[in-house]
Amino acid sequence: MHPFSERLSSLTAWEPPKNWLQITAIDAHTGGEPLRVITGGYLEIKGNTILERRAYLKTHLDSLRKALMWEPRGHADMYGCIITEPVTEDADFGVIFLHNEGYSSMCGHGIIAVTKVALELGLIEIKEPVTTLRIDAPAGLITAYARVENRRVISVKFQNVPSFVLYRDQDIHVPGMGNVRLDVVYGGAFYAYVNADDLGIGMTAADYRLLIEKGMAIKKAVMDTLPIVHPFEEDLSFLYGTIFYGKGHTPGTDSRNVCIFADGEVDRSPTGTGVSGRVALHHARGELALGQPMVIESIVGSRFVASAQAVTTFGPHSAIIPEVEGNAHICGKNTFLLDPEDELGKGFFLR
Repeated sequence: MHPFSERLSSLTAWEPPKNWLQITAIDAHTGGEPLRVITGGYLEIKGNTILERRAYLKTHLDSLRKALMWEPRGHADMYGCIITEPVTEDADFGVIFLHNEGYSSMCGHGIIAVTKVALELGLIEIKEPVTTLRIDAPAGLITAYARVENRRVISVKFQNVPSFVLYRDQDIHVPGMGNVRLDVVYGGAFYAYVNADDLGIGMTAADYRLLIEKGMAIKKAVMDTLPIVHPFEEDLSFLYGTIFYGKGHTPGTDSRNVCIFADGEVDRSPTGTGVSGRVALHHARGELALGQPMVIESIVGSRFVASAQAVTTFGPHSAIIPEVEGNAHICGKNTFLLDPEDELGKGFFLR
């Protein structure tokens, strides 16, 4: 009988059957919010622009999103991205973001995490003290700045697409809640922003289920009431979620953000696109000067620092250029196997 350690090594030496699809990924998180970065094995994605590639994924390869985001390989709050070749002249690479419902237009925590992965794993040459990356996202070209010490990414700051207020101070009837005052703001995706303190809604882990219920009810009511129109891209003209905000819960923070997005996902980070919208909203209200930082924490206490860097226009809208800073950590290296005879392995979704 071979020693147990030798027999155990046979598990790592095992090779799956040739007809099984193998997809590799690096798992990371930004402030607790996951990002599964697909590194190989995905089937060919066609299209000349990121939006064309995103549309191709939705039409032809959505089964792979479900297999990787849903159970048994993921969960209801999983999030991921596919790295593609760049589509604009100055970009280093492109990204397409995936989640439990589909494909988002932009993702701030994803930009922070994919920057960390791309630099520390050698996709892009890492340089000290700052490495600049230009990333083609569905919402547009994103510039990220990684602060580097001893070849490790210490933090990532990115300039987002122009962000603007679409609707101010709207009173929307929400079944079970009555009239709710809210704003609709674009920060790379459209969100309904609601002051949770005014409504008496908590923003802690204990309020998790209530936040999903109320957030989805508000999202549906806004979608049924207000037209959501992106000034240039019909494909981006949809409400992504609800963001509850209020006073910070820990010293050194200005506010707390809890984002309910897609099909009831709860962002563990403060939400990069969400805080971009926050600074656009507060600047429009005259509450935040250009360059003035806001420290915004998440439901688990992780923090982003956000500010409005410049004033611009975006189509017919007055807008600002937001800047968001945070950090990510790599937490896994995976090879996912798709057994064609495993029906549940195609993915199932429980909330």
